[in-house]
Amino acid sequence: MFERVLVPLDGSKVGEAAIPVIEQLVEKCGPEVKVNITLLGVITLLRHWVVVGEASAPVSYSEDELKLIKQRVMNYLTKTGDSLKQPRVTVKTMVSSGNAAEEILKAVDEINADLIAMSTHGRSGLRRMAFGSITDKILHRAPVPVLMVRAPEGTVNE
Repeated sequence: MFERVLVPLDGSKVGEAAIPVIEQLVEKCGPEVKVNITLLGVITLLRHWVVVGEASAPVSYSEDELKLIKQRVMNYLTKTGDSLKQPRVTVKTMVSSGNAAEEILKAVDEINADLIAMSTHGRSGLRRMAFGSITDKILHRAPVPVLMVRAPEGTVNE
């Protein structure tokens, strides 16, 4: 059985598709099994664009702006984790910044995860090539099993 599960979330309903599946897995475990679930949020955009007239330039977020963004991500993770709390489940949250796939793989090592549970947006073809596939990178490079959950049809990416 998996006792340390990493669940990367991106703040969207699509990204949360793995949560009900994890809840079902925990329910099917015997009462003696304790599960540690770590919800991970990765801040990938460390810059924003400033537009003046017809000119634009990338500007890095200030420390205060990054602190505010991290706090918002942490609040989201905490609120999302509240639904997972049961006597046998411990929910932790982590926020990091950088390349999403790299940060997920780092978190696997940090928490000594034995399972990654994540949803997939289900992109294919040119859209997948244009946006890249974090899930695909994780599937090919993860040192632990990956439970991939496809978001239900009609789920809006909010």
